[in-house]
Amino acid sequence: MPRLNQETQELARKVLALEDQVLECFSQIYQIRINALKTRIHGDYHLGQVLFTGKDFIIIDFEGEPGFSFSERRLKKNPLKDVAGMMRSFHYAAFGKILLNENYREKDREFLEQWAEQWQHYISRFYLGAYLEKMGKLSTLSEEDEVLIRTYLIEKAIYELGYELNGRPDWVNIPLRGIYYLMQRYVLAVEESKKK
Repeated sequence: MPRLNQETQELARKVLALEDQVLECFSQIYQIRINALKTRIHGDYHLGQVLFTGKDFIIIDFEGEPGFSFSERRLKKNPLKDVAGMMRSFHYAAFGKILLNENYREKDREFLEQWAEQWQHYISRFYLGAYLEKMGKLSTLSEEDEVLIRTYLIEKAIYELGYELNGRPDWVNIPLRGIYYLMQRYVLAVEESKKK
């Protein structure tokens, strides 16, 4: 905490207060039967791994997440793990630009952050929808896919938090915002399911 600026410390306290809800969210994966596809995945899929040639897209660096052992990287996993990685990358794209640009006036930051939140939400949902369409699935997630994608998103954001704390403390705000956002969505989903 002492290495973080005041704004980030406040957000970190909010996220720390959500620990029980995060654990509850993770426990959902054990509460339903999951008949999920497992295959080789990229393992470190984000915008930096996708190149545009002018006509097509090329995906690079298939060695997997560098923080995992070689044997762990070779395990077959559900492709939604890569989808979640890309969705988290959209979050980084939206907020990284605001964080790294010193030309924004302080009074404009809140406005820009609200738009960044909306942009990443809609582009992530669009991306997920396009993935589901290409896979021949329904446009809405099944209960098991909903639990998987939510688990992968939160897992990735927590991994990113550790990564940023170890290497780029000035960037900690991004994964903290991601965890906070995802947990707000989780709480809304729980409340909606109780109404049914």
